[in-house]
Amino acid sequence: MKAANGSNDDRGIGLLQQRFQREEFRACVRALLMTPLIGPGHEDFAAIRRQAEALREWFSRETGWILQVEREGARLYKRPGNLTDTTRGIAGYDRRRYVLLCLACAVLERADPQITLRLLGERLLELAAEPTLDFSFALEAQHERRELVSVCRTLLILGVLHRVAGDEETFVQAGGDQADALYDVQRRMLSGMLAAVRGPSTWTPEEAPATLEERLCALVGEHVADSEEGRRTALRHQLARRLLDDPVVYVETLDPEARAYFFNQRGTMAARLCDAAGLVAEQRAEGLALVDEAGLLTDLAVPAEGTDAHVTLLVAEYLGAGQRQRRAGGGDMAQASGRDIHEHDIAGFLHEAKAQYGRYWRKSAREPGAERELAAIAIERLEKLQLAVREAGVVRPLPALARFALGDAEIRDAPAADFGFRFEPT
Repeated sequence: MKAANGSNDDRGIGLLQQRFQREEFRACVRALLMTPLIGPGHEDFAAIRRQAEALREWFSRETGWILQVEREGARLYKRPGNLTDTTRGIAGYDRRRYVLLCLACAVLERADPQITLRLLGERLLELAAEPTLDFSFALEAQHERRELVSVCRTLLILGVLHRVAGDEETFVQAGGDQADALYDVQRRMLSGMLAAVRGPSTWTPEEAPATLEERLCALVGEHVADSEEGRRTALRHQLARRLLDDPVVYVETLDPEARAYFFNQRGTMAARLCDAAGLVAEQRAEGLALVDEAGLLTDLAVPAEGTDAHVTLLVAEYLGAGQRQRRAGGGDMAQASGRDIHEHDIAGFLHEAKAQYGRYWRKSAREPGAERELAAIAIERLEKLQLAVREAGVVRPLPALARFALGDAEIRDAPAADFGFRFEPT
């Protein structure tokens, strides 16, 4: 009897250990997807080191992304599945600020183990003065010093810099010789900043790509084996990257070869990715979305707190209600209901909604004419979530917006092959 009880106890402990391993692995996958460059101070870093071998194998098999885990940090070299998506990027960054970020990294790569904010700015000015760069920057105006400080704070968040002393805000306000900050440069984290397959400095002037699109493709272009298996693997990696990175993957955005593979494999792909990353698959005729029900694996959540998020939800329901009416009337989902929906229509809707909800909004959002700015913010957020698209002032809702078309619930038995909640095909 004791032997039997001991055996049962061992099996119970073994099952608990397996469950812990699965949950820890899932937490590591989610952490790396959300923060591909992780320093040793990150709460999940110790677990990532424990799970390093399994994580490397999983990311390599499912996405083709390389994972490096060392004592100084971890770097998942994510490469986008869609190079034409202009809605990605660091919040508040435009092309000018990205140039400053690249120049700052170039300065730090040549710098001593410690550097001051002022010295970083001075050396950045030297690089910015390169005639072939066609870029203008100075540190005389306060807004320019603030741009440099914003870049430094990004590098602090990423763990590339570590503040030793000083204050950036004093540098912004005063700009004098006494206003400065001192940083340690974390070499290992700096080396992981660039996720390109090939560094842009490796091209000779004669072979350098000419257009922006060619440059982007050249930076992330990967070798694909000239075989049927190699092409299938490349397709699987491309689709997995988009499913993990994009809010939704629409069938119409895929080329014919990728579309055929997607229709055949999306069920099994979704099951594997969801199991490893703790996501839920939502399938519909137009595509597939892997949804994080906890709302933590996203840069932009709807619904969320704050005026902008509330306005975005209201606009989503407004556009979604139009979709529901068209579906009930047999209309074409790709067309507007009777007429195009313009930005000024959405601004008009928010003007009316202000009477009901304005007391919950920030003061500036209640000012006369603020609905135009609110409409622009809501449309931009919906575009980033791939719930709507704006073309020449006309806003066209995309199929996944149907989740915000509130109406009477319809209870149906889900087919055995379904994953999670399934949208009604439109």
